Amino acid sequence: MASTAAVWATVERYFQHGLRRQFTEWHPPRCPTVLGIDEHFFTRRKGYATTFCDLRNHKVYDVVLGRSELSLEAYLLKLEGKAEVRVVCMDLASVYRAVVRKHFPNARIVADRFHVIRLVNHHFLACWRDIDPTGARNRGLLSLMRRHRHNLTAEHQARLSLYLTAYPALELIYRFKQRLCYLLLKKHRNRKQCEILAPRLLRAVYQLRQAGLAQLVQLGNTLHAWREEIAAMWRFTRNNGITEGFHNKMELITRQAYGFRNFENYRMRVKVLCG
Repeated sequence: MASTAAVWATVERYFQHGLRRQFTEWHPPRCPTVLGIDEHFFTRRKGYATTFCDLRNHKVYDVVLGRSELSLEAYLLKLEGKAEVRVVCMDLASVYRAVVRKHFPNARIVADRFHVIRLVNHHFLACWRDIDPTGARNRGLLSLMRRHRHNLTAEHQARLSLYLTAYPALELIYRFKQRLCYLLLKKHRNRKQCEILAPRLLRAVYQLRQAGLAQLVQLGNTLHAWREEIAAMWRFTRNNGITEGFHNKMELITRQAYGFRNFENYRMRVKVLCG
């Protein structure tokens, strides 16, 4: 008899848990005020999914299949609390920017610092390959070129200076890249400090667009298109590192399950373990 009662208690507990979970699905919590948006790969058949992350509370708010404006439209139209979102952090994805401007009217878009600096380094390295293809394949030099100068030892700085002396044009580009990265790395600035930094950013963007080298011009055009979102990084220190960390955890969840075919099962698993 006691065994039967225990079984019924277990069934009742799981039933109540299922009801609470179903109620949460029907009545999801309001959208967080500080939101991170990023994509991640789901399956070859269904493609990519979009992660909505609560950056203030360090948890995944929801996962939606697709990454285009059309695929996210139905979900975002039903989302509650969109007008209360104040900050949205993202990489330099034009699709997500268009989605935020349309569905989150009061949100300030903040570019993710890691992706901006990675973009700067990517175009700089591509420009370097055009100037000196042989040197660009040297792993030792590549490591030195990628680092910030404050992370170089005296020996490394001497080696790098010796190499750059042979390529004056490359040295000018390298010095410019370092100054631009230091400008982008600034944090915790108030409004007056941002007003001082903004002309420096615009001047750097103008110089890139007038450089005459294809890679630098392309970088300047991208930074010009995202200048407001990049400038917002100086005041709002939130970034999408939290979202990227959850993507690593999602990959682990997928591997432990030997993959998912049903997206809703995957979404539920992610919300339970990351929400």
